[in-house]
Amino acid sequence: MKHFLSIANATPDELKHMLGVARRLRDERDAGKANDPVLAGQTLAMLFEKPSLRTRVSFEQAMIELGGHSIIMGQEVGLGKRESVGDVAKVLGGMVHGIAARVFEHQKLIDFAEFGGVPVINMLSDESHPCQALADLMTLQDEFGADLTGRSVAFIGDGNNVARSVAILCGRLGVRFVLASPEGYEFTPQVQKQLLADAPGMDLEVIVDPIDAVKGVDAVFTDTFTSMGQEDEKQARLEAFKGYQVNDGLVSHAADHAVVLHCLPAYRGVEITDEVMDGPRSRVFPEAHNRLHAQKGLLAVLMGGV
Repeated sequence: MKHFLSIANATPDELKHMLGVARRLRDERDAGKANDPVLAGQTLAMLFEKPSLRTRVSFEQAMIELGGHSIIMGQEVGLGKRESVGDVAKVLGGMVHGIAARVFEHQKLIDFAEFGGVPVINMLSDESHPCQALADLMTLQDEFGADLTGRSVAFIGDGNNVARSVAILCGRLGVRFVLASPEGYEFTPQVQKQLLADAPGMDLEVIVDPIDAVKGVDAVFTDTFTSMGQEDEKQARLEAFKGYQVNDGLVSHAADHAVVLHCLPAYRGVEITDEVMDGPRSRVFPEAHNRLHAQKGLLAVLMGGV
């Protein structure tokens, strides 16, 4: 694995190894033991086109705890405006040891990988959010054990970048994935075809009814109905997603042991209620904390050769 632009960049064994490393590093940290400085002397350049809380803090802290350093850059870089992505990549590739970018267009990440000459990590694009998916499935491992084969999850909401990444990772780890979306917001046939190509044999279902989706599942996922860059669609989306709120009534149809996840930020009272988000089934904040540990596993493997 040279880059991590998508879950599809890693084999099932590589993904399991990465998550195993993440759990080991977390256990060391929880025991008060410093992690080995496997990234000592290395620098990660982090570029942000979109706002960030969990992504920035988790990557920056991960580099610190693994003995490395990070450089944070925002709009001043002017990707594709002040300079082409290819030129920025060539400059950074001669100065740092890895590039991580949080962008709108996924093509920018592809360009970084082509021209940078160093490992490139997708911190989020409109197409994919693989780092979030790692933390999500790590949270399920905390709940159900390292081997998730035969488990099932329902994603209630838009068939967006998070849903696509979670779906691929579920497919690669033997987890059944059900998406419930209103018509026009589901995975397109083209996306479904690509998902099945990226995770052959995955158990994938795309339906409209959220109650049918959550029946008997081990975990219920949701996300904001309006992602960054979709603000002009907000009213139309809120209307389309009426009936898709993750509330006590919906969650009652899941398995008795089912947990609820949300990648955050959450719009409480819209896609999820306070009662669920702060209730006994919620693993939302442990999921957020696992962003740090999943990032450490990723960086240790990709840049540290662990």
